[in-house]
Amino acid sequence: MISYSLNNMAITIEKEGASHFTKAGYPMRFGKYSEIRTSEYEFQFNLKGEIKFIRGLNVNWPHPSEWLKRTDGNDWVFYSVGAVIDYKGIIDCVGEYYLPCLIYPSNSLWGFNPYTDPNVSKAFVAWSQLYANLYEMQRRDRIPPNIRDFLSLIFSNDETTLHKESKKLHSIIGERVSVLPPDTRHVEYEVIPLIIADGCLYHCNFCCVKSPRGFQARSEENILEQIRQLKAFYDCNLGNYNALFLGNHDALGAGDERICMAASEALGAFEFGNSYIKNPVLFLFGSVDSLLKAENKLFRNLSSLPFYTYINIGLESADAPTLASINKPLKISVIRDAFQKMLAINQEYGNIEITANFLLGEQFSPDHYQSLAELLRSVPDSSHSKGTIYLSPLMDNQKRPTIMDSQKRNDLLQSFFEIKKLNRLPTYLYLIQRL
Repeated sequence: MISYSLNNMAITIEKEGASHFTKAGYPMRFGKYSEIRTSEYEFQFNLKGEIKFIRGLNVNWPHPSEWLKRTDGNDWVFYSVGAVIDYKGIIDCVGEYYLPCLIYPSNSLWGFNPYTDPNVSKAFVAWSQLYANLYEMQRRDRIPPNIRDFLSLIFSNDETTLHKESKKLHSIIGERVSVLPPDTRHVEYEVIPLIIADGCLYHCNFCCVKSPRGFQARSEENILEQIRQLKAFYDCNLGNYNALFLGNHDALGAGDERICMAASEALGAFEFGNSYIKNPVLFLFGSVDSLLKAENKLFRNLSSLPFYTYINIGLESADAPTLASINKPLKISVIRDAFQKMLAINQEYGNIEITANFLLGEQFSPDHYQSLAELLRSVPDSSHSKGTIYLSPLMDNQKRPTIMDSQKRNDLLQSFFEIKKLNRLPTYLYLIQRL
């Protein structure tokens, strides 16, 4: 770690953050990063010199434990620690001490837009001004070579370049990841995406994030080429990742050989074993049919890899009329079989965890909630620590999200807590975050 003071700025290169993802209600940083601190703001950069975090330090900043984060998809996300939810608290709702507030229409259950706060908007202005000030300083001031090299990295990542880099990422994998598995919250949504299958089996009419294409697994050649290009894309910042997302919406359907080949090849190429952040993690989405068709061989092979693996399954409902209303072509018996298989796998494998999604919305009948309650009550006492249940708040017009009024939000939160109270498994709201 190298520190340097420059015109009332404190510059620190390659600070060492935590080596394990830890849940905390204050701003924790993980892996290695660099920082420029002024009297008003804290600006943090990844090892490629890309702006990653901004946090206000003055009294006008909304809260000292809140911050802005830029994703690899070039979205800015504001992390709130409590002002949004005065009902029960963020950790009861989402399992974290913060709420990611996204700039695109999503998670409208909260009815909160921090980007209208002028003090948050000023942070973006401050970042632009810092960039300009640094550029001028490096032209006229005597600066040590290592600090000058760091500033050169920052200058090579202006807004236009960052936008191009996000497009490059999406080009490498062939599409934008419209939604990450909810379990990626455990690694702060910091994953390397590797697409091994496209499309979807069901095309449920409520879904606003999945592809309209039919399901198709990608070739081994395509997967290996993605790995090669992704390694070059992340470059010197690769050590700040310990997590892999095998996408897209039903990677589990790609089959044992393709899944394990992709995971093993990525493990070596991305050097997760040498990551600054320990304990590699693997994430997948899966459909009900893919889960039921998956043989024990797949889970044994996944278990032999040095990942902790999360597989998220969209069950949606245990009520036949509800499944029909969302155009999910499955029988109730199939949903129940998938749920029981989820419980069995979670009990058998110590490093594999299957989680499930169900729908939450005022348009659903009491039978939807009653059948869900009965299903969750069937969970044995020994299953309480694995297999999180995520409830997805669904609006009347899910295809065109709008902000819910306060009464609807309160009603949905009330329904959520009633289900949470009945369930022996961890139960949280599903937050949609893209990449």
